[in-house]
Amino acid sequence: MEPINDLHAQLLDLHSQLRIGIQAKFNRSVPLADELTDRWERARFLGFGEGASIYDSSLVIGDVSVGEATWIGPQTVLDGSGGLTIGHHCSISAGVQIYSHDTVAWALSGGKRGSVQQPTRIGNCCYLGPYTVVAKGVTIGDHCLIGSHSLVNRDVPAYTIMVGVPARPKGKVVVNDDGSITLQWD
Repeated sequence: MEPINDLHAQLLDLHSQLRIGIQAKFNRSVPLADELTDRWERARFLGFGEGASIYDSSLVIGDVSVGEATWIGPQTVLDGSGGLTIGHHCSISAGVQIYSHDTVAWALSGGKRGSVQQPTRIGNCCYLGPYTVVAKGVTIGDHCLIGSHSLVNRDVPAYTIMVGVPARPKGKVVVNDDGSITLQWD
């Protein structure tokens, strides 16, 4: 690509340098916005726990609380308009959407009713697979595994494996005395 002016040339050069640095350090290629930003700094700015990180491409709305060492992947939606709490040591995979409100009543009533808000909670040490959707008002207990592309529209007890649309229990997470994990499938 031929630069259109000096600024464009400088930006292309910066992008090239950042891309090489990110590839060398993390063995990945990310969009320019994620090259330019520090996901740990963004997490600190948002008041998230120590060591938490969130990609620049993630949308954060309202009152969102995130615990220590939690990873929020790219292209996620964290809707805290009704309150959202995510525990420590969680992995929120790419494309996950977690809601604490919906506009169903507003849309169906032609705007005569408002949105409905309810707090949503994700426990400690949880894994939410890519493109999972968590509906408003849901509580997911500690040490849960939610399979990719799942729709979680009801509470999930601690140590549960949930998969599907809608998500259904498919097993248990066992944390062994030595800290290793065993997945017991039904």
